[in-house]
Amino acid sequence: MTDEGPILHADLDSFYASVEQRDDPALKGRPVIVGGGVVLAASYEAKACGVRTAMGGAQARRLCPDAVVVPPRMSAYSAASKAVFEIFHDTTPWVEGLSIDEAFLDVGGLARIGGRPSRIAERLRAAVAERAGLPITVGVARTKFLAKVASRVAKPDGLLVVPHDAELEFLHPLPVEALWGVGKVTAEKLRARGIGTVGQLAASEHVDLVGMLGRAAGGQLHALAHNRDPRRVEVGRRRRSIGAQRALGRRRRTPAELDVVLVALIDRIARRLRAARRVCRTVTIRLRFADFARVTRSHTLNEPTAGTGVLLAAARELLAAAVPMIADRGLTLLGAALSNLADEDPFQLSLPFERQRASELDTALDAVRDRFGKAAVTRAVLLGRPDDFEVPLLPD
Repeated sequence: MTDEGPILHADLDSFYASVEQRDDPALKGRPVIVGGGVVLAASYEAKACGVRTAMGGAQARRLCPDAVVVPPRMSAYSAASKAVFEIFHDTTPWVEGLSIDEAFLDVGGLARIGGRPSRIAERLRAAVAERAGLPITVGVARTKFLAKVASRVAKPDGLLVVPHDAELEFLHPLPVEALWGVGKVTAEKLRARGIGTVGQLAASEHVDLVGMLGRAAGGQLHALAHNRDPRRVEVGRRRRSIGAQRALGRRRRTPAELDVVLVALIDRIARRLRAARRVCRTVTIRLRFADFARVTRSHTLNEPTAGTGVLLAAARELLAAAVPMIADRGLTLLGAALSNLADEDPFQLSLPFERQRASELDTALDAVRDRFGKAAVTRAVLLGRPDDFEVPLLPD
């Protein structure tokens, strides 16, 4: 019996920036920023100067004046991701992709042919370096949660194994932000109660955490603090939501300008929804204000749909209701997401029998764009507007 967990969390390091450094040897060892107006990715050399993803380009250049700023090349990142995932699948059939640059792998059944999980992880890292030319960090543990924490601690370009008998010894000294679900607001609540580490949270009474954070969040954090995470690596898991967002900078935008952005977002994600042969019931918009605070607003439809018109109408209502708040606080990012997804199968209709589904117009437009490119036909309000970068995604 091995004392090493069967789960690997493999996470490419500063993915976009690493691809740029790989493809241009002159960039190796230098601070690299991908994206001009907004930072899409930063190399670790740039991160050492304080540059972070989603930071404004001007601020990033002030923090790191020696940085090389390069435009994003989404096709190159997509190709690199496919190459890395081929290596994942060559390693084990049990691969759960989380995004284009990270995945969970279950190697528990490979002991006879592959050896200990740590040896498999070493060969995986070597294969990614040799075949894809990219650095990758791997965490090895008994649970998915702990494997992900281990990879985060081991970055960049590292390997960290958490043996069974040292799990809590490794986990408990970490700050509470290491736990899934602990963001800035939750961390402030916990620290106000004297809870700053995972160990202190683990020592807290379950009932106190539930009273402070709610039943679901309090119970989940208490379980994670004791490394209780029963989830298995899931193969073929479909995404739970489909979304897109656009950074707007700090310039004030009129309601008409925001509507154009929203139209582009909904048009894009509705097409992705139909391509996956799925429907949704919940439409959400995401707002980030000039003070970096974030809010979401959502609306659940009476019936599932994949029709662009229905989804856009719901999103527009949400945005219109938020206009006074936007006027007061400014807006630096607008996003849209479709959730509460289901397969496009027959379902029970409600009275009156008017099924909200993708129209023949939506289907025809999708066919034209698939054949001739997405710029072949577009909405009038989007004419002359520069195309947004479409971030590479895992297949649904």
